[in-house]
Amino acid sequence: MSAIRRAAVLGSPIAHSLSPVLHRAAYEELGLTEWSYDRFEVDEAALPAFIASLGPEWAGLSLTMPLKRAVIPLLDEISDTAASVEAVNTVVLTDDGRKLGDNTDIPGMVAALAERGIDKVESAAVLGAGATASSALAALSRICAGEIVAYVRSEARAAEMREWGERLDVDVKIAQWSDAARAFGAPLVVATTPAGTTDALAAQVPERPGTLFDVLYDPWPTQLAARWSAYGGAVVSGLDLLVHQAVLQVEQMTGRAPAPLGAMRQAGERALAG
Repeated sequence: MSAIRRAAVLGSPIAHSLSPVLHRAAYEELGLTEWSYDRFEVDEAALPAFIASLGPEWAGLSLTMPLKRAVIPLLDEISDTAASVEAVNTVVLTDDGRKLGDNTDIPGMVAALAERGIDKVESAAVLGAGATASSALAALSRICAGEIVAYVRSEARAAEMREWGERLDVDVKIAQWSDAARAFGAPLVVATTPAGTTDALAAQVPERPGTLFDVLYDPWPTQLAARWSAYGGAVVSGLDLLVHQAVLQVEQMTGRAPAPLGAMRQAGERALAG
């Protein structure tokens, strides 16, 4: 095996990705001086050729949108976790040439919550119904004992969330986005919507709310997260998720565990601050 090992994040657009910052910080901390981690602008059409071009020096790939589903037919095997949401964000290239797909977003969510002392809740609410919401449901299936209410904007999105609930064996109740402020009574609220979507809800945060997991990280804090924190609630950020899922990727790609969570988080915080 070559001493030089390569890894990278693929997606489109990709220039904003913090993954190189996090993975390079891990390599430095672990003393992996021959490892490199880059970013490549790759869309669905270009993905098959990129995957086919990878040589023996490649150890792994991180995938962001729109590649998480498109990569599946190009792999030799995917984990049960990835199959549960039909999304792969991690590809490990083995010494014998196999390409193995996994999803570290889901256990990353669970780990980010556990770091804040949340390993079990009686109920939860999800704001939004996109791709991240399906991962949130999968994560909640591991820690939520009761009902999950998903607040969505359309019947099409409602149907998607019901389907994911059935596939993941999660009790999902659908509610209208116009009633989204009612979510704030849940002990855990997971906001999976794009930047700005929840800003109008910030004024309706009650005093002493539960825990908010807002998957955004730039800009941070969101208006919702800032109000939540000001009113005494616990907040888990998108950076927490990004770091925890990257920790799992580093461990899988390098075979070194534990990955340096603290150093990776500090590197991410510095990059966002700069």
